[in-house]
Amino acid sequence: MKFNPATLSKIEKIVTESGYIIRYERGTFQSGYCILQEKKVVVLNKFLQTEGRINTLIDLLPILQIHFDSLTHESQKLYDEIMSSPVQNK
Repeated sequence: MKFNPATLSKIEKIVTESGYIIRYERGTFQSGYCILQEKKVVVLNKFLQTEGRINTLIDLLPILQIHFDSLTHESQKLYDEIMSSPVQNK
């Protein structure tokens, strides 16, 4: 997987298609993110570079309530690819 803005946009699309709002804010995030489950908001540290943003979102995907059926076909393929990668199966 390439760590570029296009990949970041595709991963962000998976999250937003499941009803979450992604916000980039500054703050003292220990892990680079904060999840507000009741409001379906994911807050990422705005100082993360593209690679850090991608890695953080990939780490979050198993935690979030992703509605596979609500994803577009392209997003479903990427979601399956990410979830079946060896890194996710730790």
